[in-house]
Amino acid sequence: MYKSPKVTSMLNKYLKELRLPTLAKNYVEAADRARRESETYEQYLLELIEDECSHRNIKRIERWLKASRISQQKSMDSFDLKRLPAKSVQQVKILTTGTFVDNAENVLIFGNPGSGKTHLLCGIGHEIIRSGRKVYFTTCSMLVQILLRAKQQLKLTQMLHKLSKFDALIIDDIGYVQQSREEMEVLFTVLAERYERGSVLISSNLPFSKWESIFKDPMVTATAIDRLVHHSVIVELNVPSYRMDTAKNKVGIKKEVLFTDKKLSTKKEKRSKKERKATATISI
Repeated sequence: MYKSPKVTSMLNKYLKELRLPTLAKNYVEAADRARRESETYEQYLLELIEDECSHRNIKRIERWLKASRISQQKSMDSFDLKRLPAKSVQQVKILTTGTFVDNAENVLIFGNPGSGKTHLLCGIGHEIIRSGRKVYFTTCSMLVQILLRAKQQLKLTQMLHKLSKFDALIIDDIGYVQQSREEMEVLFTVLAERYERGSVLISSNLPFSKWESIFKDPMVTATAIDRLVHHSVIVELNVPSYRMDTAKNKVGIKKEVLFTDKKLSTKKEKRSKKERKATATISI
């Protein structure tokens, strides 16, 4: 069928103005296929719109992942769920659906250093973003520095508003580094601001009984814990250190290689002795 250059030119112009790059790229090929397969106008239009929406969704997820500051390597695909107890595995599977975010529920992950808390938080964050929700990742020490600087510049309200735009706020390693009372006050402020408004995901190697060392005041500590726990899922990673296990495996592999090399060296030495003995016999 004859295609009018003028019509094609105008289509390209308007699609560019409307910022529909995928539709502009695919509509000619899709039109040819629609003619061959006798598709209706509605089917043709639906196919183009679906492609455009799919492309936009992919780009949006890419932008959100970049803005989240979550490690790209620490995803659920690279997290070994087999290391976790059955109860924790079930909890994680539910959390990765992201439904807890819609109810402004919190996630509190406890475990010893090296148990995989940060990796798990990042993995859940990846899945939440893919489900169409915005996430921001930060360490506790970095967050309090950002909030404290904003407070000193009289911009704390603006910073809290900026953080409120994220459906979920991930705070890694709370209590890992001792902070001053002033720093903990701004941390409490952001936790109070998000109470029943937005989800907070926290990791810590300190049980609640030791959180007074974080917030420096028993009343503030009790209030912070109460607000976090009120609507929350608590995941306990009572597992050995992943880093220690990895290091032990590396040492084991190294020892095995050294043992194999030693065996090969011994065999070569024995063979060499036999060859020298055989040579001496021939010479006699």
